[in-house]
Amino acid sequence: MLGASPLESLTSGFIFNIELFVITLVLALPLGLVITFLSTSKFKPLKYVMKVYIWVIRGTPLMLQLFVILYAPGLLFGIPMSSRFTAAIAAFVINYSAYFSEIYRAGIESISRGQYEAGQVLGMTRSQIFFKVILLQVIKRIVPPMGNEVITLTKDTSLARVIGVAEIIMSAERFTKQGLIWPLFSTGLFFLVFNGVLSLLLGWIEKKMDYFRV
Repeated sequence: MLGASPLESLTSGFIFNIELFVITLVLALPLGLVITFLSTSKFKPLKYVMKVYIWVIRGTPLMLQLFVILYAPGLLFGIPMSSRFTAAIAAFVINYSAYFSEIYRAGIESISRGQYEAGQVLGMTRSQIFFKVILLQVIKRIVPPMGNEVITLTKDTSLARVIGVAEIIMSAERFTKQGLIWPLFSTGLFFLVFNGVLSLLLGWIEKKMDYFRV
């Protein structure tokens, strides 16, 4: 933001970080569940395709994925990304949905088969068993690892700067080059406060799930 004070520029930059964080969560959480169902499908070709997808996404750096998402559509198909922020959103959603899918899978597989069988004995359908018996127990178990990923996502939003998204660290670096050091350290305060609030919220959610003693 040209002509803006350091504090205004930092605040504006952090708004980009928060927008990227929120949009990524809103899209990646449900997409991760879909990927979980596909990767555990009984249709083997689909299952193996999704396994390879997860392996590639988890095995390559997010920074590389940002560059690929930004440049590959234009270079390969002649259709450039509409904006760098859109490219950042796409890369983050693809990346985090793969990680979330593995957390979902681990949570689902941790539930005893006896609970599925008990639901069948009671005459429940597969969908009823999953949503009424299994899902809440899965949520209870995945809150801690999911919370870790959410906190990591907050900090990873700073990587968007590598493709020119004007997030908070890019804003701070501009003022540091002008001889000011405090904007650089102030970025840490922004992240500390935001992650502190997130940690309190995640802790509250975990306590609310304590009625499941699994």
